[in-house]
Amino acid sequence: MSAPPLGADGWWPEAIRYDTPYADDRPDPADITLLVVHNISLPGGRFGGPHVSDLFTGRLDYNTDPSFADLRGLKVSSHFFIRRDGRVMQYVSANDRAWHAGLSVFRGREKCNDYSVGVELEGTDDSGFEPAQYQALAVLTLALQSRYPLTDVQGHEHIAPGRKTDPGPLFDWEFYRKSWQALLNQKALDEPALVGASAGLRFAKGLLQSQ
Repeated sequence: MSAPPLGADGWWPEAIRYDTPYADDRPDPADITLLVVHNISLPGGRFGGPHVSDLFTGRLDYNTDPSFADLRGLKVSSHFFIRRDGRVMQYVSANDRAWHAGLSVFRGREKCNDYSVGVELEGTDDSGFEPAQYQALAVLTLALQSRYPLTDVQGHEHIAPGRKTDPGPLFDWEFYRKSWQALLNQKALDEPALVGASAGLRFAKGLLQSQ
């Protein structure tokens, strides 16, 4: 699977685009160094419906399910959402700030939304994830690296320990890293600059690296 780069406008041509009002400008558009992995399902544990996209775009009907009452008034978004079958949705240009991390800190830096890209995977802490999702995430990671100086990939649980638990214990960080590495190796001859820039990308290994 190839990894077409993002456009100069921060939109990925491989993703299905949904626009949201829940985004704003980054303090420093050149400071995009962190990729944050999340999980989400609405209602919890149910997959395939429109509700995640509705939440991220301000269109959620809170009367659809009793569990949605707690989401009333919530203004949240993510740059990307990866379905169980590997389809990718995009809500915010990666050039801009999505509202995904909340109260967060990484290596002493607070406000991770300022300098991160958020990717939600359709899933739960105890459901595990599909091979197609790992593959799509690996492709997306390389696409992001083609435009932004990413240095680290972390889970929401790592930048908001004690407050968040996703993507959870069943997210296979090593499988994700190996999937990414295999794609990177395929590009070694055609895109040596990308390979060189990717050499130092650091993946979370289950440690609370926000400390």
